[in-house]
Amino acid sequence: MSDLGASLPAAAAALSAEARAGLVNALKNKLQNLAGEHSDVLETLAPTVRKRVEVLREIQSEHDELEAKFFEERAALEAKYHKLYEPMYTKRYEIVNGIVEVDGVKGESTTDQEEDKAKDDKGVPDFWVTAMKTNEILAEEISERDEEALKYLKDIKWCRIDNPKGFKLEFFFDPNPFFKNSVLTKTYHMIEDDEPILEKAIGTYIEWFPGKCLTQKVLKKKPKKGSKNAKPITKTENCESFFNFFNPPQVPEDEEEIDEDTAEELQNQMEQDYDIGSTIRDKIIPHAVSWFTGEAVQGDELEDIEDDDDDEEDDDNDENEDEDDEEDDDGDNEDEDEEEDEGKSKKKFSVKLQKIGRAQDGEGQQGERPPECKQQ
Repeated sequence: MSDLGASLPAAAAALSAEARAGLVNALKNKLQNLAGEHSDVLETLAPTVRKRVEVLREIQSEHDELEAKFFEERAALEAKYHKLYEPMYTKRYEIVNGIVEVDGVKGESTTDQEEDKAKDDKGVPDFWVTAMKTNEILAEEISERDEEALKYLKDIKWCRIDNPKGFKLEFFFDPNPFFKNSVLTKTYHMIEDDEPILEKAIGTYIEWFPGKCLTQKVLKKKPKKGSKNAKPITKTENCESFFNFFNPPQVPEDEEEIDEDTAEELQNQMEQDYDIGSTIRDKIIPHAVSWFTGEAVQGDELEDIEDDDDDEEDDDNDENEDEDDEEDDDGDNEDEDEEEDEGKSKKKFSVKLQKIGRAQDGEGQQGERPPECKQQ
């Protein structure tokens, strides 16, 4: 603990004085704006009570400055531990891909048949595809055809990006018979607001080899009897595939003209896309070994049970609120219907990521990072 305490000030110093001042000023400005909006509340208070509230506001300001320092030191601490993780991720990569051998393997006595098989099975075969398929969210996205291509996946990394804010995933592949790319990337651009908002996602264009595209299937139809064209008619259709992940849904440029139904469908697609990306970032990359062995499944199921319990409580509360609102809102239905009709034709699009705090926590917990992706 003494080493950790000694290293914190140095790590915190890595954040520029400008960045620290900006964080504190942002908090002060927010408080000032709130104070302006709610000044009418203070005016209604008795002079003695108002004086007490003024003192409380000073205490709140001191608290917020201290909180800004906490965020700064936490970022430095997490950046420190991120560097400590990197050698472990490198060792994992080397063992999984057969670059190095673990102690004791060469010395074990094996039969000729086992020795021949061992020569073929360098490292840990199918490591990443097995880890990904063990996760419920990713398993739904991976088709049987995808599995063959994902067997060539040798590593996954992620890094935080700062301009614009967000994060990037990198998938590294060995040469394979499916596509030319050695690296496929997926980048998420985020808008930092009171809640994190997904602005857009960008994926790599995959250079498929002829006849190997996994995101499309070719349908052949026999020509009708008596037709002059004896050749079968071929038709290409999009199909479900994990590799659709690299062609994410996009918000049209003329987003003001998106109607409500289209916006809702697009929002669901983008939320699902983000869910896949954040699962890979927060669960698969740091805990790949546990997903490969299946040990991570039990912990994930316990998290889901806790989330379900919280959702049930929220639903019960919402039902009670709805019953109360129904009694109060009967007279306002006509006005609300008119407002809904007006808003239905045009709807500005953005995706608020409300699931867990992971959009905010997942990025914030990693601290400041250099622009390049680090080994995961």
